[in-house]
Amino acid sequence: MKIGILGTRGVPNHHGGFEQFAEFFSEYLYKNEHEVYVYNSNKHPYQKKTYNGVNIIHCYDPEDKIGTPGQFIYDLNCIIDSRKRDFDILLQLGYTSSTIWHRLLPSKTILITNMDGLEWKRSKYSKPVQGFLKYAEKLAVKSSDYLIADSIGIQSYLSKRYNIHSKYIAYGAEQFDNPDINALTEYNVTAYNYNMLIARLEPENNIEIILDGVAMSNEDSTFIVVGKHDVNTFGMYLKNKFKNYENIRFVGGIYNLEKLNNLRYYSNLYFHGHSVGGTNPSLLEAMSSRALIVANDNDFNKSILGSHAFYFNTSKDVKFHIEKTLKINESDKVENCFNLINLKFSWDIINKKYLDFFYECKEKDSISN
Repeated sequence: MKIGILGTRGVPNHHGGFEQFAEFFSEYLYKNEHEVYVYNSNKHPYQKKTYNGVNIIHCYDPEDKIGTPGQFIYDLNCIIDSRKRDFDILLQLGYTSSTIWHRLLPSKTILITNMDGLEWKRSKYSKPVQGFLKYAEKLAVKSSDYLIADSIGIQSYLSKRYNIHSKYIAYGAEQFDNPDINALTEYNVTAYNYNMLIARLEPENNIEIILDGVAMSNEDSTFIVVGKHDVNTFGMYLKNKFKNYENIRFVGGIYNLEKLNNLRYYSNLYFHGHSVGGTNPSLLEAMSSRALIVANDNDFNKSILGSHAFYFNTSKDVKFHIEKTLKINESDKVENCFNLINLKFSWDIINKKYLDFFYECKEKDSISN
């Protein structure tokens, strides 16, 4: 098949979860002898026309000049380009800034959309923006030939809200089993004597609640915050609020998977505050890195972690775990999470599920036509 992937900043990953998936899945498609194209922002640091056998299409992206509206223009440019490619399948990752252009999508191409999380629930957005995102979600459901939900919660929501079926395929990860304690030197921490979180610094990720708990705690071990803190007002607010707590370190974004895996592996507690969305990539990566996870108490996280993690609702809960919970006493939880990756969430399993679903969609399309 000839397959296009749009909706990301591009590959190799320099941004986030969808980009990481696009990188792994496109390489998998190429290795399985499909012709695959990934749309990249023209601002992406990788400027070559192919990457590990994957064709790269760079499209003009003015986000650095005009802010958020630039995302809409970038998606429009990708969609316009897709009209001349004669793709069998176009995989759309997310819908936030693309579905308003849905009428321009190539009519003879099968459109499969990964519906991402409940974007309109994100508290960083104003009421008008949340209203637009609900509308964009509706357009994505209406304009797509097939839908993918990356969590049971999202699948259930789509069924109840739109009375429509979606295919559940989670995100993926690989077991990390080659730790290097020397990787900690860069961050001036020692094994199992620090706690951490990795997240975009946004309100719905409960970072303030977590850091309030850290500040309240009588335990003064280092707490590492991984995420860009200088790109939005909330990130700057958090850094300013906790500037007097020497044990709370904002280290910025880290996109080297080896460094992240080692930080997670050698941490005492890994806090996962995400409360909106599907199968969050950083959660699976924490499981695969043998982290002891303390997650926000919600259905999305519980559907993945079950009884193999601790949970928090309030800063007092966070304080309690920082003071009382030690990784060395919870090896069963750590190993159960680790083993779940190979059982349910390895990239080989996830990539195969996507490709099998593509075959299924292609077959249905050929029968109906």
